[in-house]
This record gives sequence, C-alpha cells and structure tokens, in this order.
Amino acid sequence: MLLRALGKDDLPLIMKVEKICFPDEKWREEDYLNEIEHNPFAHYYGLLNDDDIIGVIGIWFTYETSTVTTLGILPEYRGHGYGEVLLDHALKKAHEYGCLSCDLEVRVTNEAAIHLYRKRGFVSKALRKNYYENNHEDAYLMIKEGGSLWQ
Repeated sequence: MLLRALGKDDLPLIMKVEKICFPDEKWREEDYLNEIEHNPFAHYYGLLNDDDIIGVIGIWFTYETSTVTTLGILPEYRGHGYGEVLLDHALKKAHEYGCLSCDLEVRVTNEAAIHLYRKRGFVSKALRKNYYENNHEDAYLMIKEGGSLWQ
C-alpha cells in the first residue's frame, strides 16, 4: 500500500473513485483540475495498491480550519480500515498546517461514514436540510475541535 499526494496526472484515479463512489454527485474532472491547479487550500491524497487506486480524500487547509471535501473508498476495499488510514493522514496533515478544527458534511444515511467520523472525534453540530442536490437528502455538519486533530 502506498499513501501519497495526488496531482493533475492522477485525475483518472480520482475520477474512478468519484464515479464509482459518488455516481450522482456533480464533481467533474474540470472541478478537480481547478482544485488541484488553482486552489491553494486544496489537497488530495490517495491510497494505492500497486498502480490501482483504493480510495481518495480531499481536504482544504484554510488557516486554522480544515474541511474534508471528499472521502471515497472503492466498494471492494471497504471494511478494511482504509477510510481510517486516509482520514488519519489528512488530519495529521491538517495539524501540521496549524489547523485547530476540521469540519465536513455527511449524508444522514451514511452510517459507515458517520461511525468512522465519530470514532475519530467528530461531533454532529448541525443538520443541513436538503443539502444534497440529487435527492435533497439532509447532511450532518460534523466538527472535530481542539487538541491534536490527528490523535
């Protein structure tokens, strides 16, 4: 297994995860390219098995705050702790950048993700009604604050 930063040459890997894990979402290759090339706050990391992608996490480091923008693990790799590996790596990087908190939105029906985030110290702070455009599903705003983000 290799965990590394992803760049523009890795767009096919990112899009593979995006299309399989989030088929109804609106992020296109151009959106990720813009993030990678023009958003100084955006960072993407991938977990790879040889040359094949297992999962991707996107996170913004915005001064003292970080935001997880995406976390996807391909279905055949779920349930093996790879989401934890990616999340822990991103939180460690956020801590190194000086971030004091991390936030994210998660579908209220995504029990596996909610469990992971709670396990890592995230707390539900608000309910975002009709957050997802494709089906108007609600999302929890979850935040991890204080101390070392990655411990």
